[in-house]
Amino acid sequence: MMELSDKDLIERCLAGNSDCFRHLVLRYEKPLFAYLMRRLKDRQLATDAAQESLIRAYLGLSDLKKPEAFHSWLIGIGARVALEFYRAHKRQLGISGEIEEISSEKAQKFEEYQLDEMIAELPENQRQMILLRYYECYSCLQIAEALNVPVGTVTKTISRAYDSLRQKLQAEGFVFLEAQS
Repeated sequence: MMELSDKDLIERCLAGNSDCFRHLVLRYEKPLFAYLMRRLKDRQLATDAAQESLIRAYLGLSDLKKPEAFHSWLIGIGARVALEFYRAHKRQLGISGEIEEISSEKAQKFEEYQLDEMIAELPENQRQMILLRYYECYSCLQIAEALNVPVGTVTKTISRAYDSLRQKLQAEGFVFLEAQS
């Protein structure tokens, strides 16, 4: 039997065959978990966040405009869930009376969450390419082949995404040094 595309599986789910979502879970649970482990750095939190992300994806499947972009959409959901889990975990620590100084590592972790949130807010095509490029380590050529678009489109879209992220980060007070030629 030929392996069904994400789009085919999603269409079948939306048509009432909810068992098809299981195939999407099997296809993407490992990359989603790996992504969440890098963000949360805690196995149990990452496991819980992955489960929550998959549940939200299933419940929001009818909102997905481009079924062929399921992977990047799922990672976007995962980024938002990771941020929520991180904030809840941080509140729990505060409530339990643990007082910690913010180390540079924790500040960096917080900045990563801000960046994840900013990436999740990018337009779908930009978010998809950024996720493939930097979280899946695809080359621009591999992205072009995976999305069936010209390499020039990939480089231009990633460049626009960089510009958008740079503007958002500057608005948050981050300073960028200009490259020396």
